[in-house]
Amino acid sequence: MKIPGPDHPITVTPAARRWRARFQGHVIADSASALVLKEATYPPVVYFPREDVSMEYMSRTAHSTHCPYKGDASYYTLLMDGHFAENAIWTYETPYPAMTAIANHVAFYPNHVELYEVDDAAVNPHHVDAPAEATSEVDVDAVVQHTDSGGGAAQREHWPANVNTPGVEDGVR
Repeated sequence: MKIPGPDHPITVTPAARRWRARFQGHVIADSASALVLKEATYPPVVYFPREDVSMEYMSRTAHSTHCPYKGDASYYTLLMDGHFAENAIWTYETPYPAMTAIANHVAFYPNHVELYEVDDAAVNPHHVDAPAEATSEVDVDAVVQHTDSGGGAAQREHWPANVNTPGVEDGVR
């Protein structure tokens, strides 16, 4: 076990904004409580609390790795709508004492899962802490529900058309 220090710094901080993970067009993680781990010269990693992750699409694999600073990592394969990403998720279930903040959190490989920040006020426009002007903005989740879920149909009924179909009376033939 190694301890992070000046030669190999590791910091874990609360994410400044809400984070989401999307796989094959489906949001599989959404958290306002994500953590950002910055380790030495590696790219930052977003860790999502398990309670904010759709774990029902994941199955544990036999794959494991060891980090001398964090401990032993366990892996999950993601399966959704016939698409899978093998060992795309990892977690440190019993991390070393210096890394206990990431216990009960999972991370996603960005080459398998799209990770992105979202504006909490846009996602939750009626949240008590949201600025007044945010409540007049478009509800992102409502818009997403009107898109194709991957099955060839919208997840909700289509909105009424906001334009007229051109016809002969409009000079179009």
